[in-house]
Amino acid sequence: MSHKKSTTLWTKDFSCITFATVLSCIGGEAMNLPVSLLVFDETKSSFLAAMVMVCGMLPDIFLPILVAPLIDKGNKKKWIIGLDILLLFLFLSMGLWISHHQFVYGLYLVFILAIGTISVFYRLAYDAWYPDLIPRGMEQKGFAVSMTLYPLVTIMMYPIAAFLYEKVSMGTLFFAVAGFTFASILLESLIKETKKASSDSYNYKQYLFDIKEGFLYLKKEKGIRNIYTYMSITNGTSNGIIVMTQAHFQTTALLNVTMLGFLKSAEMIGRILSGFFHYTKGIPVKKRYGFTKMVYVFYDVMDGLLLFLPYPLMVVNRFLCGTLGASSATIRETAVKSYLPEHMRARINAFFSVIFALGSVISQLLAGMLGELLPYRVASILLAMIPLTFVFFLIILPKKENQPIYEATLEEQTS
Repeated sequence: MSHKKSTTLWTKDFSCITFATVLSCIGGEAMNLPVSLLVFDETKSSFLAAMVMVCGMLPDIFLPILVAPLIDKGNKKKWIIGLDILLLFLFLSMGLWISHHQFVYGLYLVFILAIGTISVFYRLAYDAWYPDLIPRGMEQKGFAVSMTLYPLVTIMMYPIAAFLYEKVSMGTLFFAVAGFTFASILLESLIKETKKASSDSYNYKQYLFDIKEGFLYLKKEKGIRNIYTYMSITNGTSNGIIVMTQAHFQTTALLNVTMLGFLKSAEMIGRILSGFFHYTKGIPVKKRYGFTKMVYVFYDVMDGLLLFLPYPLMVVNRFLCGTLGASSATIRETAVKSYLPEHMRARINAFFSVIFALGSVISQLLAGMLGELLPYRVASILLAMIPLTFVFFLIILPKKENQPIYEATLEEQTS
């Protein structure tokens, strides 16, 4: 296989996956916030609202390690398109049912559980396929684009989603999401599969060996374990703080969900500016580790302080977190996916999915319970103290194991 560097990022395949991802993000944002707001409005319980988010993460605890070998051996394009078709029918079915029935809490639990299950397969296939669609030599730019897509869509869709929640029926929103999913399928069908699925017969013995191989790789890679464990903790607590933030905005007289939407937009503006910086310049390889340590500490402190600030400073808080957080995320994605061998990507990503899910489930349950017992502000700062403690032991102290990963490039892997 040739590893000649490309002179352009925007090939046909990369353009198609990028625009397909944009459409998927639009559909996801149009659905996620309204569902979260609806459940809290109907139940008036932060715990029940958190339980909906927990259901979306439960499949990530059990499935990724079991399905990752199948993803690694299979045709990534067929996986992606097949799963999108399944999502399309699920959105249409949900829209039809909701249009003729009243709110049923259990239905949303089942729906989010189904979405979470499909997402396990989809995310593993997408993460394993995406690096192969980036032209050689354009890795940092490619991942900068990837990390910018979600914030770019969110800055537009979050206030719109909050507005639509108040003005449009949930059934109509689900039909719209189905339309975006269909358009995404059309674009994905234009992409060439970069690697063919294995022609060898794949039996149960080989399947068990592949799972074991993934664990053996992780056993010797302490740095990967450190990074993924910390990310599961900080992302989990951030999700818990999101539950507290939404509840705070929905129950405070001078705040409302539209203001919450613009708060999110401020964070996304920061992420977009960060994406442009990494697309045009980026952080030098030798400075990645030091920069990332600083960002992790800053982000965790800002998460804890958020609800204690007046609204204008909340906006500044989220903007700064968005800018620096996206920079560290781009560095991590570029480095880790350059460091991992191609044939191991789905299996190691599966490990990340499992501990990410565990962190999110535990944090969201904790957030839901704290929200029932304590003021939302106090609950938020208690949650933020957790990753602020672990960053020292998992990221800062183990420099010897972590630094080589943050400084990895694809050129090293293929030389």
